[in-house]
Amino acid sequence: MVKKADVPKTALATALNLAAQRGWRDLTLADIAAEGGMTLAQVHEAYGSKAAILEAFSDEIDDAVLAGDRADLAAESVRDRLFDVLMRRFDALAPHKDAVRAIVRDCGADPCAMMGSACRLMRSMAWMLEAARIDTSGLAGRVRIKGLMALYADVMRTWLADDSEDMGKTMALLDKRLGQVDRLCAALCRMGPRRGDDRQDDAVEQPA
Repeated sequence: MVKKADVPKTALATALNLAAQRGWRDLTLADIAAEGGMTLAQVHEAYGSKAAILEAFSDEIDDAVLAGDRADLAAESVRDRLFDVLMRRFDALAPHKDAVRAIVRDCGADPCAMMGSACRLMRSMAWMLEAARIDTSGLAGRVRIKGLMALYADVMRTWLADDSEDMGKTMALLDKRLGQVDRLCAALCRMGPRRGDDRQDDAVEQPA
């Protein structure tokens, strides 16, 4: 019998192993308990649902990324900081790729599961931005979080199919997408009023 203190870790590892083998949709908590040598009551105490297991997995990946934080990261460009953080995330996910592939596939066919996944992803991407020293407060912060969610989801599709050891395709696409974001931000900045135009408008509005 698994010790009480070891149940959360054992249940999570067992769930990921079974997801890789059988898929996620039809996997039950009873399956996880039986495979992991636990009682159903033990699994229930640790995780009240399969969604709770996914929450724990997401937290574990977040922790792995944040544990790799470097003091010198702040000196790098925003693009390089995001590249570093997101590649750390893919590195942390790599040992569980088959399970992630099954979870993404099966949750995509379940609207309720998709909503839960979106909420988890939003929280994770907020932490990824914080790890990259990018502000997530206010309306602008929410826009950044949602933008990173879209970018990450796009790159993840390539990562799931990228079985190379160096994740070359994943890194290439991530770099490309971050470059596109860089250029878009620069273009939006150029669209703002120029300082010379501001002075001219002010001069027109001044009373004679």
